[in-house]
Amino acid sequence: MLLSNLDLLATAPGGVARLRELILTLAVQGKLVPQDPADEPASVLLQKIRAEKDRLIAEGKIKRDKPLAAIAEEEKPFGLPQGWEWVRLNALLQKIGAGSTPLGGREVYVPSGVKFLRSQNVWDDGLRLDGVAFIRPETHARMAGTVVAANDLLFNITGASIGRCAVVPSDFDEANVSQHVTIVRTVLPALNAFLHKVLVSRHVQKAVMDVQVGVSREGLSIAKLGQFLIPLPPLPEQSRIVTRVEELMRLCDALEAKGQLEAAQHAQLVSTLLGTLTASATPDELAENWQRVAQHFDLLLDRPEAIDALEQTLLLLAVRGLLVPQDPTDEPASNLLQKIRAEKDRLIATGQIKRDKPLPPITDEEKPFDLPAGWEWVRLVDVALRGPSNGLSPKPQELPSEVRCLSLSATTQGFFKPECFKYVDVSPQAVQQFFLKNGDLLLQRGNSLEYVGIAAIYDGPDDAYIYPDLMMRLQLSECVKTEFIHTMLVSADGRGYFQRNATGTQGTMPKVNQATVAGAPIPLPPIAEQSRIVTRVTALRRLCADLRQRLHATQTTQSHLAQALVESSNAL
Repeated sequence: MLLSNLDLLATAPGGVARLRELILTLAVQGKLVPQDPADEPASVLLQKIRAEKDRLIAEGKIKRDKPLAAIAEEEKPFGLPQGWEWVRLNALLQKIGAGSTPLGGREVYVPSGVKFLRSQNVWDDGLRLDGVAFIRPETHARMAGTVVAANDLLFNITGASIGRCAVVPSDFDEANVSQHVTIVRTVLPALNAFLHKVLVSRHVQKAVMDVQVGVSREGLSIAKLGQFLIPLPPLPEQSRIVTRVEELMRLCDALEAKGQLEAAQHAQLVSTLLGTLTASATPDELAENWQRVAQHFDLLLDRPEAIDALEQTLLLLAVRGLLVPQDPTDEPASNLLQKIRAEKDRLIATGQIKRDKPLPPITDEEKPFDLPAGWEWVRLVDVALRGPSNGLSPKPQELPSEVRCLSLSATTQGFFKPECFKYVDVSPQAVQQFFLKNGDLLLQRGNSLEYVGIAAIYDGPDDAYIYPDLMMRLQLSECVKTEFIHTMLVSADGRGYFQRNATGTQGTMPKVNQATVAGAPIPLPPIAEQSRIVTRVTALRRLCADLRQRLHATQTTQSHLAQALVESSNAL
């Protein structure tokens, strides 16, 4: 049943991860391979483990362990096959203990020496030694109690990686561990492979989540880890289970690689076909290319990132004058610029705004594409009556106050989110100039490179919010459609401009200054055409949102089917 439904599991969101989890669950419950009644039962294996422990104690190699509490029936999470036994983890071990961080912390790390393993080096599929720290041999010698041996199991007990577990290779040389990693050393090395499968299975991972301690950081005590219940099969069956698990995990690897390859090929296909749209030189050529691409929409638009790419293509077509036809009777953009200039001069004469500094003409190198007849290249400040001006970030406070200040997340997605704000400790009178008006254009002057310069239109009520220091505001002339200017700013051409012109040293937040924002090149159509473009873009973006919703519903159904398959397989 499991193998016959691999396509469903592999293509469902998170399907391969679910498949891996199911394989391990079936393995530790004894449902993955058949039992062999000729196998020596686990009860005999436990006697051999006890005898080996006693020998190590007698030779002074390990300390005598404390008696373990009996396992009550209500503790057992599932039934076991004939010949298996429930045991506490400590019963299988000669050592369980966390490491320690040498005095001096990172200051004691050296370029070379003895490997010092930390939680970031411990992964379920093995040790990852890229960026491993080193300590001096003499430091290693002082930490003799936490020396890592070949074939040890290492288990993370704190932090976001809690529960990750790696098997130390049999040819490993030497290392030590930090206090975030526990050494789990079995009495019999033959137990290691199966025990590792148990420790990374859902059975143990759920126990880790249930018993961890700590308020600000996840933590698992070694005492509790040692009390975990382990399902123990006969040794020959352990070997068969491990072999089968590894076969199936290789199949999962292949499914994952196939999915990644298909995703890369799909992205290339989407990029190529949508690229023919943006490469169209005329509306007629666009219409021809659109018909060609539209025939493949069922193939192209089967994942969220493809819909994102389609939406971004539509924005590019819009700002390049290819989305709606031009009308030769429209008043040209050059007349708009004269009206905006006259409006600015009137506001300057009445003292309502300051005279703006003239900027150099836009060079051919700055123009990312050619414009249709009647359009003009302008700088953003040419169509703005006020701004760009930085905001203010007063001290935030927990209790509600009279002033709400937007957070960056209020505009990070390219549209205004009214729920993203902080109450701030300041009077409304002191920040009067920073209150937003409906229709204001906001840009983020500082953020990650992905989001620096991202623009959004404030469509909330007047004077309900102020904007923070890491945003800038512009108030545009009514002779332009703010929605069209916003379309340009969030298009790939607009985003590319801000990303190319952001400044910041390595490790600091990329930022754009007022001059960069003011000088952003904007293609300006006639006002009538701006209205037609905004109407068309709004309708098409609504269609994209509908496509996303339908795709999400389809993927949710697929995910539920995959989960049902996992659960039914688990119940066998």
